[in-house]
Amino acid sequence: MEQARTSLGFTSKTDTVIFALREVVRRSRVDDLKALMGRVSFEFDPADIRAKDRRQP
Repeated sequence: MEQARTSLGFTSKTDTVIFALREVVRRSRVDDLKALMGRVSFEFDPADIRAKDRRQP
């Protein structure tokens, strides 16, 4: 705990634990997104999207 706290520059154990938990969640989300690579097809025409944006009030 002390090594993590000093490495991260935090002064409290609470901040260290909160940071670590957020990092675990972030990495899990990144892994989930990586698993979708190649499965999601996203085709668009930027000019068409710009034209639609201008037509909406």
